[in-house]
Amino acid sequence: MSPQDYVQQKAAASGSSFYYAFLFLPAPRRAAITAFYAFCREVDDVVDEVSDPAVAQTKLGWWRKEVAQAFAGQPSHPCTQALMPLAATYGIEARHLLAVIDGCQMDLEQNRYLDFPALQRYCHLVAGIVGEVAARIFGQTDPATTDYAHRLGLAFQLTNIVRDVGEDAMRGRIYLPVNELQRFDVKAHELLKRGAAPGTDTADFERRFRALMAFQCERALRTYDEALALLPVADRRSQKPGLMMASIYRTLLTEIAADPLLVLNQRVSLTPLRKFWLAWKVQALGRL
Repeated sequence: MSPQDYVQQKAAASGSSFYYAFLFLPAPRRAAITAFYAFCREVDDVVDEVSDPAVAQTKLGWWRKEVAQAFAGQPSHPCTQALMPLAATYGIEARHLLAVIDGCQMDLEQNRYLDFPALQRYCHLVAGIVGEVAARIFGQTDPATTDYAHRLGLAFQLTNIVRDVGEDAMRGRIYLPVNELQRFDVKAHELLKRGAAPGTDTADFERRFRALMAFQCERALRTYDEALALLPVADRRSQKPGLMMASIYRTLLTEIAADPLLVLNQRVSLTPLRKFWLAWKVQALGRL
């Protein structure tokens, strides 16, 4: 299997909404974003799929060395082999890949965030930097587009956090800030058990959880608006793939906001056909 086939399969298998936006890109840009996205998936899988933290640390250490070797002209993994021939063309630097690894490192060392600024620092590494690289690949011409990309990356990650409350709880992780749990009187043990404790008032828990999630969804939706307001006119056409992803993710977020209890016990998602339709509408109309 060639490196290009490997990253294509990795990206497609993820089922991510991002993949649908990639389909509308010209071949060279599509090849670059697919390789970069596959790299991100590989590193993220280290944290999600390796149960022994020591083994995961070792694997992340291997990836750091791989990035250094790749930018020295000796990539050994299919993801870096597919990415390196395109990196210079699209301004992809070692610091971008290392930041993604740093974000995954945080997942190994931290499973709580005291407040939103602390969560934002994590989101910057795992999503803001990804947005920055994506904007370059899509065809950024205005430096101000980087601010838009970072804000949009934050919106995406906040959406992921809302969607994955139940899945993260099963891994012992809570990304919702501690001070916000306290504000809405939702206990960490309730989230980890994905519901009210036995013998307690289920209706009361659901009321408190809905209020917490309404706050989270409103902030994420507001972040999309803030991101779109930052997009320079000169780059609106080139950044269509990001707008496609925003359309898909905002639609998902709206559905979660309508019934937030769903995220405790299932992964809320849109059908592939609906994702493609939302992406196509942005491609055809040029707006969300």
